[in-house]
Amino acid sequence: MSAAVAWDLAPTSTRPQLRLVPTGDAVVCRPAPRVRLTRRGRLSITLTVLAVVTWVAFLLAPGPSVQGLTIDHAVTVSAGQTLSEVAQTQLPQLPVNQGIVQIQVANNLSTADVHAGQSLLIPRVG
Repeated sequence: MSAAVAWDLAPTSTRPQLRLVPTGDAVVCRPAPRVRLTRRGRLSITLTVLAVVTWVAFLLAPGPSVQGLTIDHAVTVSAGQTLSEVAQTQLPQLPVNQGIVQIQVANNLSTADVHAGQSLLIPRVG
């Protein structure tokens, strides 16, 4: 006799049985289960809403106020002249860096770059 005959070769697990699935009028419609948010999901939604509100508030916030700024006169930039030279000659009572900032605010400039022929408004100081 061989070893194969001595072992029990019958399958150890049974095959799943088929189920009958109802069709037509016999089908019962069950409502979908309710979605439940976990703690992490609520935190995620809260942080997303907070980020959007902050972003919208940042976009709608007014820019720097220049209400107290009065313009004294206007100057045209000469060839080779820089903003620091304009500030030094036109606003001698202020340090150069403060004069540059005052001229930038009065003219709504984001950089210190100026070009020849550009007209700059000089604010009144004091």
